[in-house]
Amino acid sequence: MFETILVPLDGSEPARQVIPYVIEMARSFGSEVVLLGVCELDKIDDMQAYKRYLENEAERLRKQLKGTGGVRVVEVVGGAAEQILDCARKYSVNLIMLSSHGCSGIAPWALGSTAQRVLQKTAIPLMIIRARETLPKTGRARLFRRILAPLDGSERGEAVLPYVTELARKLKSELILMQVAEPGRYVHSIRGLEYVPFKDRDTDEMKARAQRYLDGVGSTVAGTGVAVRSEVRSGDCAREIIKFAGEMDCCLIAMASHGHSGVYAWVYGSVTCKVLEASKQPLLVVKPAQ
Repeated sequence: MFETILVPLDGSEPARQVIPYVIEMARSFGSEVVLLGVCELDKIDDMQAYKRYLENEAERLRKQLKGTGGVRVVEVVGGAAEQILDCARKYSVNLIMLSSHGCSGIAPWALGSTAQRVLQKTAIPLMIIRARETLPKTGRARLFRRILAPLDGSERGEAVLPYVTELARKLKSELILMQVAEPGRYVHSIRGLEYVPFKDRDTDEMKARAQRYLDGVGSTVAGTGVAVRSEVRSGDCAREIIKFAGEMDCCLIAMASHGHSGVYAWVYGSVTCKVLEASKQPLLVVKPAQ
């Protein structure tokens, strides 16, 4: 599923924080890792230093990834987001992994905005790692030990399920399926857009329906040998997802980028964007097939 992983690096320490996660993924899936360096035109004088940096990173990775698909270095000149997308197509990449922030590197990109542009345009799963003050360690830490997959009940929302199931199976992770029942909805009235709360009995029925749905999905996932459980909450979708992920110390949130006409018909583009902006956990975004 993740035979080839593309890892853009800009030479900064925040950008390097994706590396431990890349190691864990590549070891588990036997992936080839493509390290991509993009030197923008106004920084072409730094190209030689950038090449040395990428080769050093590649050598470190090769020592830790013996027996996998290997490590390839690719250096290009141009705009970061455009070159990431082009490289992903050229090398038949199955997953793009990058840090959410990069700064003061050899070829410093605005990785936060780069990630947003790549997310908007690519159909390839994208894993965004939060840059932190300290670099996480691989090995016994199990960087993906608990995965949270919010679902809205739609087929498009379920596009993430094959990926999280395989991730949980390969990485021996616990998988939590989650659904959030909105306590009300916005309606148009003569006074404009108003928020109308649901009655308690309606909310209770929605939560019961959500639990039945998650139980059905969970039984299918459990058949693959994955440890899975479910959680139903009521409230603002993005806020509840972020809150629950923090409470349960989830290591990865995995979501589809769009969902329509599901149990609660989340606008997944909006919810995913809010989670991307506000959560502290790594985020895997899968774009459903058209």
